[in-house]
Amino acid sequence: MTDRPVALITGASRGIGLAVAKRLAATHDLLLGGRDAEALAEAAGLPGAQPWPVELTDADALAEATAQLSRLDVLVHSAGIAELGPLADTTADTWRRTFELNVVAVAELTRLTLPLLRAAEGHVVLINSGAGLRANPDWGVYAASKFALRAYADVLRAEETALRVTSIHPGRVATDMQRGVRTQEDGDYQPDQYLTADSVAKAVLAAVRADEDAHVTEIVVRPRPR
Repeated sequence: MTDRPVALITGASRGIGLAVAKRLAATHDLLLGGRDAEALAEAAGLPGAQPWPVELTDADALAEATAQLSRLDVLVHSAGIAELGPLADTTADTWRRTFELNVVAVAELTRLTLPLLRAAEGHVVLINSGAGLRANPDWGVYAASKFALRAYADVLRAEETALRVTSIHPGRVATDMQRGVRTQEDGDYQPDQYLTADSVAKAVLAAVRADEDAHVTEIVVRPRPR
């Protein structure tokens, strides 16, 4: 690490997380969070980047990993899962699994790093979803987790006034996660109809690079009809 600002990005081995890492690499040293050690090692080829492999839902592992940090300016929460299905078929295990990663892990990682973020008057960016603004059939558990994530961001922003807190709400994005979503929907994966991960990363970059007098609280990004 150098004397540049430090950004920790979860879900950084692929998709939106990796795209955000690439966009921030020019100005920040990077901690690349994820579980795929091989993919993280490859992504760590970015300038000023190093892997930060940790299971976010393992409280002890998370506490140990965050205790090693000495500086943090930007925290980007990009890790998440999406399991679809009607509420009548959604088991307690699915609810717990979804909320554990999409909400609880976000809250705990933020809590553990708050002293560093406060010291830096830092920035927390939460990759949310269009499902965090509107809930549709078969998206109940995922939408509920993203509504909760939006509420968490709103309260964090109100309580931690020295920080900037931004919720990013993208529509469908051409990622492996979206491919899995389309499989669950029995639909075709049509990446040319979706946002690129880099388009979402550019929105994150715009929020992070906003002037000192500006606090970008929420960005909604939708694919243009083509």
